[in-house]
Amino acid sequence: MIEYTDLSKPIYDRLKEMIINEELKPGEKIIQEKIAESLGVSRTPLMKALLTLENEYLVESIPRRGIFVRSRDQKEIIDVYFCREALEGMAARLLAEQKDYSIIGQLKDCFTPFVNKKEINPINYAKADERFHKSLIKLTGNAPLDKIYFFSSIHDKVIGHGLVRPPEETMEEHFKIINAIAMGNPEDAESYAREHIRKSRELLINQHK
Repeated sequence: MIEYTDLSKPIYDRLKEMIINEELKPGEKIIQEKIAESLGVSRTPLMKALLTLENEYLVESIPRRGIFVRSRDQKEIIDVYFCREALEGMAARLLAEQKDYSIIGQLKDCFTPFVNKKEINPINYAKADERFHKSLIKLTGNAPLDKIYFFSSIHDKVIGHGLVRPPEETMEEHFKIINAIAMGNPEDAESYAREHIRKSRELLINQHK
């Protein structure tokens, strides 16, 4: 039996981490030979990883110049929040209609480690936030919605921006969404999910007027 391992996946994970942490800075050219040598990999899986990152808007290929870490455009980030509001609002509604308590447990588990904590590690919270928002989509079991969200890489496009609002403010909003889903209230679930995204979007807009 032939076993196949996608070598591009760990390369993708590491490059994405480097971009998010700004080890590779916005606008910086990615020197493939240097990256391949530092990671101890060949060019083929590296190129596959870079193509995935390009699909997620984290890098961009410029003809005759090379591949660069994509500079984050403020208008684009705000536009992504418009998309997220619609998609995640729809997802919250669908989850509320399912009335599946196992879903509630998975959503709560994202933030349980931070409950009643006096200090919240922003990096760990950001990871939990990412997990929560992706889970909203994934747990619906709605394949078309999941594919739209995945192929447009909605959340990945704003990860680099970091947390827009502090955990002390957003955690309560997350639990409002979860509780509305648990109560089987589609209208409130969608409304709270949309409001949660809209508040962050409006803050971004006001910061850049």
